[in-house]
Amino acid sequence: MTRLEKSPEARLAWVDVAKGLCIVLVVLMHATLGVEKATGAETGLHGFIEWARPFRMPDFFLISGLFLAARIDRPWRSYLDTKVVHFAYFYVLWLTIQFALKAPGMVAESGAAATLADYLTSFLVPFGTLWFIYLLMIYFVVAKLLEPVPKWIVLAVAAALHVFAPASGVFIVDEFSNRFVFFYSGYALAPVVLAFVDRLKDVPAIPLVAGLTAWAGFNALGVNSGVALTHGPDLIFSYVGIAAVIAFSVLITHRAAGDVLAYCGRNSIAVYLAFTVFMGPVRIVLLKLSGGEAATAIALASAAAGIVGALVLQWAVKGTWAGFLFTRPALFRLKPRGGEVRASPRVQPTAA
Repeated sequence: MTRLEKSPEARLAWVDVAKGLCIVLVVLMHATLGVEKATGAETGLHGFIEWARPFRMPDFFLISGLFLAARIDRPWRSYLDTKVVHFAYFYVLWLTIQFALKAPGMVAESGAAATLADYLTSFLVPFGTLWFIYLLMIYFVVAKLLEPVPKWIVLAVAAALHVFAPASGVFIVDEFSNRFVFFYSGYALAPVVLAFVDRLKDVPAIPLVAGLTAWAGFNALGVNSGVALTHGPDLIFSYVGIAAVIAFSVLITHRAAGDVLAYCGRNSIAVYLAFTVFMGPVRIVLLKLSGGEAATAIALASAAAGIVGALVLQWAVKGTWAGFLFTRPALFRLKPRGGEVRASPRVQPTAA
């Protein structure tokens, strides 16, 4: 097994791999569910998608909070610029883009007034796949407000919120209660996570693969029995799954597959924002051409189209007038006030 180097950048290379794996799983989930909805039948990927449920989004949220300690002590204005305004810019921009693409069909079906109402409502209730960055903005603000509170208290309350998650029907309330524990775990347990990674560096590949194989079976049993998807016991499966994703990421870092996933991870925000623009049309075309046959292949193809299309678009617009699609312009930044000092730069991958 190739060992990680001692430099901070190399030491954290696994983070990009883990983020890349998560974003691929997220896109594959949406592609699979989209095909299944269109055909009215499960694809060959359905079991795998369910198998990944216990750890797919929990791992994404934990990684998003993993390096928060490097920024949480910044003055509020600087903090809000990087942790709220940053994501708010992309949320509003891509919400508008997605609505513009779907507007003709929505207007034809429900009328212009209803479509406009849906657009405005999306500022209060997250739209489609963009809910992740919407929640991140809230999590970052809450974590900053709770900074004076001992971490173990916040973590315990967050875990209790997850276990006894209210079914209020209000998206923000329910999703905050359900997922905040994973985001805050990344912040509160960062030293534990990084120490775990350091220990993994010295584990030979064969025992590591054996352990991951055993975990895969354990996770499958939990999902098939329903235990891994039940509030309370699911925390165990989620945290074990997060540990497995980290171990897998360390294992393949600096290998060919790891390099591919790391590239996706470094550009995960672009994939997350734009994959639906390419995935949806490819799915529709392939379904029409195939008459609904080869659904599994169509799900894989549309997922690949979403990922590759988003990465190509980001590459194509970089340095051009359209660069604002993935790079926030200075116009939409909060400048530090006089005398406000930014925290010293540290290695910190993007949150999504």
